[in-house]
Amino acid sequence: MAREKLLGFTAAAAALVLGLSACAGGSEEGGSDDTASGSGEEFNFGILYPQSGSLAFLGPPQVTGAQYAISQINEAGGILGTEVPDLLEGDEAGDAAQANEAANALVADGVDAVIGAAATGMTQATYDTITGSEIVQCSGSNTGAVLSDIDDGGYYYRTAPSDLLSAVVMARKIVEAGHVSVGIVARADDYGAGYAETLQAELENLGAEVSVNETYDPDATTFDSVVDAVSDGEPDAVALIAFEEGAQVIGGLLEGGLEGEQLFITDGLNDTELGSKVNADAPEDVAGITGLAPSAENEEFANGLAEFNPDLENFQFAPQVFDCVTVIALAAEAAGSTDPSVYVEELGNVSRPEGTECTSFTECRDLIAEGEEIDYQGVSGNIDFDDNGDPAAATFEIFHYGDDGSHEVLAYEEHSLND
Repeated sequence: MAREKLLGFTAAAAALVLGLSACAGGSEEGGSDDTASGSGEEFNFGILYPQSGSLAFLGPPQVTGAQYAISQINEAGGILGTEVPDLLEGDEAGDAAQANEAANALVADGVDAVIGAAATGMTQATYDTITGSEIVQCSGSNTGAVLSDIDDGGYYYRTAPSDLLSAVVMARKIVEAGHVSVGIVARADDYGAGYAETLQAELENLGAEVSVNETYDPDATTFDSVVDAVSDGEPDAVALIAFEEGAQVIGGLLEGGLEGEQLFITDGLNDTELGSKVNADAPEDVAGITGLAPSAENEEFANGLAEFNPDLENFQFAPQVFDCVTVIALAAEAAGSTDPSVYVEELGNVSRPEGTECTSFTECRDLIAEGEEIDYQGVSGNIDFDDNGDPAAATFEIFHYGDDGSHEVLAYEEHSLND
């Protein structure tokens, strides 16, 4: 990907900060006695998430998940004995230029890690700015397969599964439901294209026919051509790979004669208010729709997060973001340093199966202090980063819309690329 930089004061300030610190605010390699005793460098987390734009509904659970993780780290004494300050926030806004401007601002502020971006496309627009500055970037919601092979210098990680895994699980669910002729409708971007390609391959591998494979411009004002293509192809099921604009696509497909039971959707549409967004006058129109999203079956975490933020209604990707923050903190503990260029070497190690299993920052940190190798078991499941910084396994939520259009979770299932 071509390197995209914003000119002007923000980028210049970022360069100045990097030139002066050489490590974006981190400590010296291997840490120091001052750091170990709690008087060393603070660890500064930045977060790049959608405060506005089509994925803004994902913003509250992501920022809350990060804040909750930091609160637990601070209750345990902080990172390397120093309390973690409040998150520095940037708005990705669903716009590449604005997202990169926000990324430049976080770099200029001297963050030691960036959580986010939320959308694959926004990470594509920002990772060069962040990882090119030798700052660790970890997303709890990026699923685009294209991100597995980016030139990130080893600084990009994610705790959400790649669509290479999600699409395989989606194909299995469609076939298990008895469908043999499937239409695929996807956003015309890297996320949509990558998901659709893997989905078609797995559907055909399972013996199903893909009668339609159409993409659409997510900025379009009408989706009639896609609806017409599905109608002409006459599939007995349709998989829709979309974000919030997909509500309009769903409306068109239902008006075109598709039944809810025939429609399968991805995590970008995992919204408790989907029915009213499809049809405010008849939210029950979405009855029967089934979806698949990376999730976590962790009642203790869900209860703790609800207590931490009682106003939070949507928990989507909060567990994965929590794990991003926690695993980075543990890597810093293992390295004895807040310097991203130092602690990045430990990110893959603190979740390896060869280590002693542990489930919280406190427990894992204490094992590290005793000289043990650890295997952090995240609240979103077993992370176990592969060589691309992707989790090798993940838990998925199978969600559904009932007769009145209400959102419900049918099951949680763990799947692995090794299955």
